[in-house]
Amino acid sequence: MISGRGLGHGIRPLGAMAERKPGPWGDPSGAGVDPRLGPWDLATASKLPPRIAREDELKQDKEREQDPEIQNWEKMGLEVVLKSTPKDPYSDLSTNCPLQAKEEEEDSSDPGGRPKGAYETDSEGDSDADLEREAQKLSLMQVPRGPYDLTGRAQYLAACETYGAVPISYFLHHMHDPELTLMHRGLGPQACVVLQGARALASALMSNTSILKLNLSDNGLNEEGATAIAGMLKENCFLTDLDLSDNKLRAKGAKALCAALKENTSVRRLRLSGSDLDTQAAKDIADALMVNTKVELLDLSHNLLDEEAGETLGPALAENVSIKELNLSWNHLRGLGAVTFTRGLAANIYIKVLDLSYNGFGDQGAAAIGEALKVNSVLEELNISNNRISLPGALRFSSGLRENCTLRILLMGRNPMRSEGCLGLLRAVQMNPDSGLEVLDFSHIHLTKDFDDLACSMKEGFPRLRIRHGSPAV
Repeated sequence: MISGRGLGHGIRPLGAMAERKPGPWGDPSGAGVDPRLGPWDLATASKLPPRIAREDELKQDKEREQDPEIQNWEKMGLEVVLKSTPKDPYSDLSTNCPLQAKEEEEDSSDPGGRPKGAYETDSEGDSDADLEREAQKLSLMQVPRGPYDLTGRAQYLAACETYGAVPISYFLHHMHDPELTLMHRGLGPQACVVLQGARALASALMSNTSILKLNLSDNGLNEEGATAIAGMLKENCFLTDLDLSDNKLRAKGAKALCAALKENTSVRRLRLSGSDLDTQAAKDIADALMVNTKVELLDLSHNLLDEEAGETLGPALAENVSIKELNLSWNHLRGLGAVTFTRGLAANIYIKVLDLSYNGFGDQGAAAIGEALKVNSVLEELNISNNRISLPGALRFSSGLRENCTLRILLMGRNPMRSEGCLGLLRAVQMNPDSGLEVLDFSHIHLTKDFDDLACSMKEGFPRLRIRHGSPAV
């Protein structure tokens, strides 16, 4: 039996159409049904009492069931209504009275068993809105907004325009690389141009997240250029390796960089070789070493660090807890400054590689290093070549070799200690069965037959030991 209820959109039960010829939508007398139609439902409820209206409806249904012609007419009329009824402008809205036959409901059901129709638009609309909101959130997390970009390209071009600097094409093409080398480029032919170029470059690097290793050596950067780079280091947290060698940074530039190192937590390797760093710069470096716990390699070679600088750096070295490789070659550490610095080495338990070559430690400094080796159990490589160490200094230094067990590489070439001094050092190694020495370098020192005989006799007890002497082959 097909009931008139549930058809929706103002359609009256078709049984009423058989009895009331004026039409299927209302009572001409106005006594039974309110002719005004609602947009989602049947005609407005009957004005008759509920009990009488229900009895009348049941009677009509019974008559319709008994008359086959009416049933056929109703079936034909139903099909016409379903096929010809125009789309209601409110059909996309939610309704509690879906307009589908039972067969259509079964075919249009979703995999979960819920029929499409009245509830479909609400659920799908909510789902689409949720997906859109989630997509917006994801895009906000993954894609930077505004002018910010992960390479700093926009900032660099804007800064070049602001400072009047010519953009470096190589930099623009390699902003995504993890390693960027801009050495020997000058960043401009004049001092003012160099400064503006450095400022523009630093502006871009503040937001760059790709470059991990940066080489700006030999670019004519002065104190102001170093200050610009230092400002970048306070913002950039991705750069791990920075080379500013062979630039005239001087005391002011060193001060700015050291202040940045107190805040920066990413730089692990810093090279400041050939930067005209003097005693004042050494004080700022010492202050930074007392605070910074991240820098593992520090290159201060080819500078102007003198005896007073050694006295300053020694206590800082004793307190530092991060540096593993330190290069102080080609400076002027000597006298009391060399001794004070070496005392700091004795207290340090982190440095593994130390280069003190070409300084002038002399015999007093060599003796201090020997004492440090007695207590230091971390140092693995030591270079004290060309330090004016004579025979007395070499013999005092050898006392440390008799007790040290961790040193693997010792370079002592170009010292005036003659073959006797080298022989004394080798005998000290022979007396230490726990010695870890693998390389003993006596380059540019003439050795006698006595040394050769001792070296040959030690091959069986120290199979890993390699001794270099004489002038190296060109």
